[in-house]
Amino acid sequence: MKKIFKIMKKNYIYGIAALLIIIISVLGILLYRKNNEYSIQVNNQYNLAFYELIDYVQDIETYLAKAAISNSPESGTETLTNVWKEANLASVYLSQLPTSSGDLSKTAKFLNQVSDYAYSLSRKNINNEPLSQDDLNNIKELHDYSAELKTTLIQLASDMQSGRVTWRELTKDTKIPFAQQVDNLSATVFGNIDQNFGEYQGLIYDGAFSDNTDKAVKVGLTGDDIDENTAKQIASNFIGQDKIKEITLNGEANNGDIPSYDFSAKMKNGDDQNPLSISISKKGGHVILMNYNREVAAEVIVAADADKIAQEFLTSHGFTGMKSTYYLTQGGVITINYAYVQDSVTIYPDLIKVKVALDNGEILGIECAAYLNCHTVRSVPAPAISADDAKKTLNKNLEITSEGLAIIPTKWNTEIFCYEFKGKIDNTDFLVYINAVTGKEENVLLITNTPNGILTQ
Repeated sequence: MKKIFKIMKKNYIYGIAALLIIIISVLGILLYRKNNEYSIQVNNQYNLAFYELIDYVQDIETYLAKAAISNSPESGTETLTNVWKEANLASVYLSQLPTSSGDLSKTAKFLNQVSDYAYSLSRKNINNEPLSQDDLNNIKELHDYSAELKTTLIQLASDMQSGRVTWRELTKDTKIPFAQQVDNLSATVFGNIDQNFGEYQGLIYDGAFSDNTDKAVKVGLTGDDIDENTAKQIASNFIGQDKIKEITLNGEANNGDIPSYDFSAKMKNGDDQNPLSISISKKGGHVILMNYNREVAAEVIVAADADKIAQEFLTSHGFTGMKSTYYLTQGGVITINYAYVQDSVTIYPDLIKVKVALDNGEILGIECAAYLNCHTVRSVPAPAISADDAKKTLNKNLEITSEGLAIIPTKWNTEIFCYEFKGKIDNTDFLVYINAVTGKEENVLLITNTPNGILTQ
């Protein structure tokens, strides 16, 4: 009996030990998973803050470039206020990064100085006090540093995406400075900002006006209401009956800017899993949007030839008097912005975007919402001031390369009649819009020439 009791006791102890081992193992696994989940969550927070920082630094660079050329107190006030706001937001996200070495304090100091200086200059503009040449020189230098900082941050982002640098490496306790941890990628900016800013103690693409202008009255949306069958016929004719295998109604969009019938078309030479989509307005039966995302085999058509193809397409569908403005090439497809021209005046609100495949010139897309919102024949007045008088408003350092007249939209859905001057300061291209009636500077756009196209900001 005693022997049986000993065996039972022994088995009980073994059972308890086994149970403890199982419990410890389970707890270990749970703690590991919990720790791993927490680590992922923290990394996501760091990544969010880091990429927000990059976005705001890019905005700062753009606004500083505009501020360097702006010659109007009103326009300058808005631009410098944006610099002040974006620099403050950049500082907030910078503070969320988990660096322990202290090197990022130099970047924080730079952003704070940019914010303070932009604010002080905006106050000068509000008081109708023009910026001095020293102010403009300081803005130019700040712009150069912000461009350098942006390049460094983008390079660091690339290294982090590739796995060469991780947040764990950047946050571990080490005597190696933060900049050196990333192979001195950021040493130039993070290491020199303090020294170079000692003197400042007080201190989609898309193209010009490419955002759709939503108006209560759609002046380009003409004609009577149509039914589904009529819309389907219009869609089929626009795409080309000979290209379509099957077209079906996806539904009706009644809550959007322009109520529409939305169709999906399977193409004879395409993938049934990747159909073409097209939207037809209920009023008038106008094409609002067509898009086909097929794979493009190779790029054999140049931008100039694609422009001709798109121009012919627009004309054949009743869109006359359109002028190409800006373009972007991505994935073998070029997207070109077209603005309406009336009496030699470029009317930017009347905008159409066309997508052309660069392998065979096929039209893959068109977007007409802005055109349908805004297009009408306008009564264009004669300028109240001469081009020479308008030029007197420009920054004296701007080297003008072209000029003309344009109508531009505002964020209040109004339009302004302007002189459009394209010019260059140093190696940066700008568009400056001077009111053709009052002589006031209305807008400044930064032109960016990229390998994929010409963009504006």
